[in-house]
Amino acid sequence: MAIAALVLGIISLVPLVPFPIGPISAVVGIVLGVLARKKASEAGTPTGMATAGMVLSIIGLALSIIFWAFCAAVLGAASLL
Repeated sequence: MAIAALVLGIISLVPLVPFPIGPISAVVGIVLGVLARKKASEAGTPTGMATAGMVLSIIGLALSIIFWAFCAAVLGAASLL
C-alpha cells in the first residue's frame, strides 16, 4: 500500500495529468498513505514511504485545487469583459 500511495502521489504532481485523474489519484493516495502508515506502525516497520506518498498526495491535491480555482477566476474575469 505504501508503494501505491507513493506512486499515486507522484502522479498527482505531474502537471500534464488531465483534470479528473490528478485530484482522484491524490485522494486515493492520501487514503492509502494513511492506511499504510497505520499498518506499518502496528507492525513496527518503517513508515517513510507511506508518509512520503501521503505528503506528495496532499501537495498534489492542494496544487490541483489552487490551479482550478485560478482557472475559474480567470474565466470569471474574462466573462466580465
